[in-house]
Amino acid sequence: MADHMADSVLYEVSDGLATITLNRPDAMNAMDTATKVALRDSLEAAAADTAVRAVLLTATGRAFCVGQDLKEHVAKLAEARESDGGNALSTVREHYNPIVRALTGMPKPVVAGVNGVAAGAGFGFALACDYRVVADTASFNTSFAGVALTADSGVSWTLPRLIGQSRAADLLFFPRSISAQDAYELGIVNKLVPAADLAAEAAAVARALASGPTVAYAALKESLAHGAGHTLDEALEKEDELQTRAGASEDHTIAVQAFLNKEKPKYLGR
Repeated sequence: MADHMADSVLYEVSDGLATITLNRPDAMNAMDTATKVALRDSLEAAAADTAVRAVLLTATGRAFCVGQDLKEHVAKLAEARESDGGNALSTVREHYNPIVRALTGMPKPVVAGVNGVAAGAGFGFALACDYRVVADTASFNTSFAGVALTADSGVSWTLPRLIGQSRAADLLFFPRSISAQDAYELGIVNKLVPAADLAAEAAAVARALASGPTVAYAALKESLAHGAGHTLDEALEKEDELQTRAGASEDHTIAVQAFLNKEKPKYLGR
């Protein structure tokens, strides 16, 4: 896997956990085309690999991801003008949308280990994960309107669901740096940790999920996404369907047996 990936995204699997690391520290992990392709392909590989039971998305250096590489973007805009009708923003359809679909749609939990600034699409990727462990030195910025663009990478869907429509509008219309502490109080951050502990804490959360009841986690993830856009009645139907699936899992049998024996369950992820 790693041999054909760009160096700007590292991919490693151990003990059921896929760790995907954005690795363009000199560019603050900005998304150029090679990085976007590598991130998309890594996430799709993790989604498809049944040996992977959880994913940790994190980054090297002082930033998590500052979004689109604007140097490359400016060049593509010029190219599009010259070719008369090229689309410099086809990257939304080709890269950002599949990245967000992989994060939100894979039937296993995804943890974001946010080590530094997450801006624009970088903010979007963090929001698309299921759980965010964030360094107290990190910050968030929607950024889009600051370069005369609208929200992408799922932000129009994820942000209002986390913090409400009114606050989302405020952060989108008036882009600014939001501290990790403020983001925690808004409900964006699940776990706020000292920067020095970020790598260990994020890995510990992700490893705990990787050794947990994967079928149940997948069902919870599907249930939350479904509930966000359906009526109570439809949500109850979906819960019935998903509970039937979870109840038929080996892990449910293991959990019940462990409970009766007063032991800690050892889950198989199936």
